[in-house]
Amino acid sequence: MRTDRGTYNTRRAESGAMTLALETRGLTKDYGSGRGLFGLDLRVHAGEVYGFLGPNGAGKTTTLRLLLDLIRPTRGDARVLGLDPRHDGRALRRRVGYLPGEPALYPALTGRDLLDRIARLRGGVDERLRDDLAERFRAELDVPVQELSSGNRQKVALLVAFQHDPEMLILDEPTAGLDPLMQQEFLDLVGETRRRGRTVLLSSHVLSEVEKVCDRVGILRNGRLLVEASLEELRRHEDHRLVFSFATDFDVRSVLDVPGVVGAERKGRALRVTVHGRLDPLLAWAARHPIMDVETDRRGLEEVFMEHYRRQGRA
Repeated sequence: MRTDRGTYNTRRAESGAMTLALETRGLTKDYGSGRGLFGLDLRVHAGEVYGFLGPNGAGKTTTLRLLLDLIRPTRGDARVLGLDPRHDGRALRRRVGYLPGEPALYPALTGRDLLDRIARLRGGVDERLRDDLAERFRAELDVPVQELSSGNRQKVALLVAFQHDPEMLILDEPTAGLDPLMQQEFLDLVGETRRRGRTVLLSSHVLSEVEKVCDRVGILRNGRLLVEASLEELRRHEDHRLVFSFATDFDVRSVLDVPGVVGAERKGRALRVTVHGRLDPLLAWAARHPIMDVETDRRGLEEVFMEHYRRQGRA
């Protein structure tokens, strides 16, 4: 994981309660038949990168559209940068950069013309910043949007969101269509945005990118928030996995009797063990054998995410 996340945590510790960039209370959009968003209570701090996770249909896009008054809630309310989206929508959208999941760009305009028009609506932008972003993303700005590939249209949409250096970014599947090099460029940009004190709400199903840049995550299922925590907190109560390489043979059945061991898999003289709770009983068992090597097999965010989904499915 990226180490610059510590900057946010340090600021939070030093300043105590941080300013809220976003707060929702009971936010609901009921489409009927159990579809929509239900009772969302969400708090995102200023200067935080918050990851919004969930499969298609979980309610991520609905939430983002409610925050910008693109759709109206059935009940509940929201405050974004201290503003009510329903009554202060125009002022809010001047201060927010938004990337929808399916950007609708004027097809006959070139990327440059599109950026210029939107810049005028926002009262102007720093052209040096825009030019720097265009260079970083290798955006083709002198070609009509309708002639661009999906990846190049996504680059233009990213520039629309970032070009006015907004206080907050609301991004729905921002790396869709980007090649791996441009995906990394985007992640670098998010890190820089955080360090400048901006706030980012990032909706994604690409868990590896969320793991690299987000301070906290919220996991949605069927329109409801299952869990909200930092990545470290999510992992704190998860199982550990260790891989031992032994110099001699061993009895794999004996490790299953060790307190806390919930699974073991042997491949030759290698042993992969899953442990819940303390590690010292397992380490005491392993110390009775000549150990050539030991590694931790850390679970990725995808596995943590799926485990929470499985637990809720059993509830």
